[in-house]
Amino acid sequence: MQILAPAKINLSLRILDRRPDGFHEIETFISPISLHDKIDIEKQNRWIDFSCDDSTLSSGEDNLVVRAAKVFFEKTKIKSGVSIKLEKKIPHGAGLGGGSSDAAATLRALNELFETKLSREELAQLGSTIGSDIAFFFFESAAICKGRGEIVEPTKLKKKLSILLLKPAFGVSSAWAYSRWQNSKEIPGISYQPQTFDGQAFANDLERPVFEKFVFLAQLKNWLMKQPEVGVALMSGSGSTVFAVLREKVDVDLLTKHAREELDREIWANGTQTL
Repeated sequence: MQILAPAKINLSLRILDRRPDGFHEIETFISPISLHDKIDIEKQNRWIDFSCDDSTLSSGEDNLVVRAAKVFFEKTKIKSGVSIKLEKKIPHGAGLGGGSSDAAATLRALNELFETKLSREELAQLGSTIGSDIAFFFFESAAICKGRGEIVEPTKLKKKLSILLLKPAFGVSSAWAYSRWQNSKEIPGISYQPQTFDGQAFANDLERPVFEKFVFLAQLKNWLMKQPEVGVALMSGSGSTVFAVLREKVDVDLLTKHAREELDREIWANGTQTL
């Protein structure tokens, strides 16, 4: 069977405190977007065979898709295997949740393929054992996520948003970004204040530590905020993607062209929308 794994953006991300378990207590408003990876899964005997068209991704035991398959078979006690082929469209190290979405999609597909009838809540609990934000992707809806991200409260966006994603060649480690949050400082001349567009608030507490090291991302956000086509510019998650919420009737290709001419000729760009 084939299943799609959508990316996400964080419309807001607030860090409340550091927890005794080493994670951070957060409250984040997340929306899935139309950009997606594609996964093909087939039953086979015993082994988990995994392949991906992106050679920069690990295909070993640390890959979230492989880990998801392993915990599924451990949970269900099924003595079988699968062949999994992953076609990547979501860049990694991007703050777009690609790895977590792939893991959630794998668990959903295996649940259907083997007719194990695990509930969405059971799948979300299983996913949260290998990644904090995997649970979000089982609800196929915008949601407010709390705790370390595993407590999911589905909600609805006021309206669909047209989005331009821009990501430079480098990625950012989520663990590193969170570890730097407490002691980081703001860069003078960069706006970290909450923004509002069509009644929705946008803010990201991880911009402070990430911008301090990756100054280009701060420059990218500032450049987007100055463009008349852009209503809001914000980093998603721990980066390195910065997204723009676009006003009506924007020529996305032209805005992308200007970004490449003025900022980075090699920047990855994708026009998408919230789901």
